[in-house]
Amino acid sequence: MLLADTRGRPLRDLRISVTDRCNFRCTYCMPKEIFNREYEFLARELLLSFEEIVRLAEIFVGFGVEKVRLTGGEPLLRRGIEDLVGELAAIDGLEDVTLTTNGSLLTRKAEALAAAGLHRLTVSLDSLDEATFQAMNDVGFPVADVLAGIEAASAAGLAPVKINMVVKRGVNDDSIVPMAGHFRGTGHIVRFIEYMDVGHSNGWRLDDVVPAAEVVGCISKRWPLQPADPNYRGEVAQRWRYADGAGEIGVISSVTQPFCGTCSRARLSAEGRLYTCLFATGGTDLRASLRAGASDAELQELIRGVWQARTDRYSEVRSEATIDLPKVEMSYIGG
Repeated sequence: MLLADTRGRPLRDLRISVTDRCNFRCTYCMPKEIFNREYEFLARELLLSFEEIVRLAEIFVGFGVEKVRLTGGEPLLRRGIEDLVGELAAIDGLEDVTLTTNGSLLTRKAEALAAAGLHRLTVSLDSLDEATFQAMNDVGFPVADVLAGIEAASAAGLAPVKINMVVKRGVNDDSIVPMAGHFRGTGHIVRFIEYMDVGHSNGWRLDDVVPAAEVVGCISKRWPLQPADPNYRGEVAQRWRYADGAGEIGVISSVTQPFCGTCSRARLSAEGRLYTCLFATGGTDLRASLRAGASDAELQELIRGVWQARTDRYSEVRSEATIDLPKVEMSYIGG
């Protein structure tokens, strides 16, 4: 049975956070001042098991979900993640199993992920400049190791890789053109993401946002760009092709050009709470029902009720009042 929310938006994509832990401390996501040694991450028994994740994924596919993306935290920190990929890839009707990673563990994990049935991969990389990148990941992780992970993924058959760059004014905006130039002609696709007010810990200010239009203009001055049609309805990134045929880039403009009207994404946190928006202030506990012995029919009814009541359009109504709402942290809900 296909589902639609109060605005007629179908349920097509499910993002599953498999852990709230990460080995980076990116300043816009998990700033070290908060996510320090005293911070209490979820205990292992609170995380959804692979069996629970697969069971829920099968129910979501029954409602029309076509794509599952594994996120975190850093999903490659979850032991046996390739086993979960294999189980998800075997679900009848699920067309696309993808994963977003910081790339730090890709050189040792890429082959196993590809062999398990992972279809596509997205790597977060915010600058090619060593000092800038290390300052942003805040653990001193080198650019070269992420680039090596991207090459390992490509060699394993996971090309083209999508590279996500969160752009923050005065921090890494001077890396836009070098990033585009590095991956131009490689087949990989860089997606430039407007800095967003996800969660409450990153100190977000509107002045820090570099609008997507500015990013496109900056790159187009060096290599002319032409708009490209979306690959599918509801695609988050706006596509732009190089006029000389050297590939494409994408921009994700959640702040300046909201796409709430076509959002078809549900999010499942590592401990099994269902969220209907990246900027949500609360979720629905599915783990409690799972572990209380709920039948598939009961879980279906619970999920159906949540999605059909969905009204979210945070980015369309963003204001001083909504910015201060106690939103869920991105490291917990998945980006």
